[in-house]
Amino acid sequence: MSVPFYVSPEQIMRDKADFARKGIARGRSVIVMQYSGGIVFVAENPSHALHKISELYDRIGFAAVGKYNEFESLRVAGVRLADMRGYSYDRSDVTGRSLANAYAQTLGTIFTETNKPFEVEIVVAEVGMDAASDQLYRLMFDGSVADERGYVAMGGAAEPISAALAEAWHEGMSLEECVRVAVGLMGEHGDDVARVLAPAQLEVAVLDRTRPRRAFVRLANGRLAELLASK
Repeated sequence: MSVPFYVSPEQIMRDKADFARKGIARGRSVIVMQYSGGIVFVAENPSHALHKISELYDRIGFAAVGKYNEFESLRVAGVRLADMRGYSYDRSDVTGRSLANAYAQTLGTIFTETNKPFEVEIVVAEVGMDAASDQLYRLMFDGSVADERGYVAMGGAAEPISAALAEAWHEGMSLEECVRVAVGLMGEHGDDVARVLAPAQLEVAVLDRTRPRRAFVRLANGRLAELLASK
C-alpha cells in the first residue's frame, strides 16, 4: 500500500505566499502619496483602457498591481459594496476603513481556502478635509492590512522606491513635487536601465480635497506634461 503524499499546512502557506509575491513582483510599480491638496496616485501604465487606478466612491480611490483580472474583480466588488451601503444608509457611512476591511476579509478567505491565491496588492485611499484625516490602507494578497502615512509603493521595485521615498517625501509637498518624485523613482528603479517616462506611459489621478463631493480626477497627458516640466 502506497503512503499518501503529505505536505504540512505551513509549507502550503509558504508556497502560496511565494507564488503570489512572484506574480506581484512582475508588475510595474504604483506609488500613492499625500500632497498638500489631497492624495496622488502614479502608475506606470501605457494602456488607456486597462486602469490600475480607479474611483471607488465619492472621496475614496483604489490602486493595484498584479493580475489585472483579479484586481479588477476586487475593484468592481468594492464599487458595488460602496454603492449599496451609501444607498441603504448614508453616503457618509461609506469609508475607506470599511472597504479596506471588506477587501481584507475577501483576500484572506481566498488565500486560505482556495488553491491559488490572488496575485494582487492594493491600496484603498480616502481623502479627508485635512491632511491629518487622510487614510491610506495597503492590503496584501493574504488579507493583511496596514495603515500607512505619507506614501505607499507597490510592485516589483517597491522596496528600493519605498527606501527612496522615506528620504524624499515630507509633509506639505505640492502636487508637482510629488509627481516629479514618483515618476523619477519609477524611471530609476523600474528596469535594469534608468529611463525617462513620458506622460503617455503614465496613469495619474488625484483625490482633490477641495472638490465638494467627488474628489477623484484623472490627469490628462497635457496636464502631466505641465507638472513634469514645472520647476
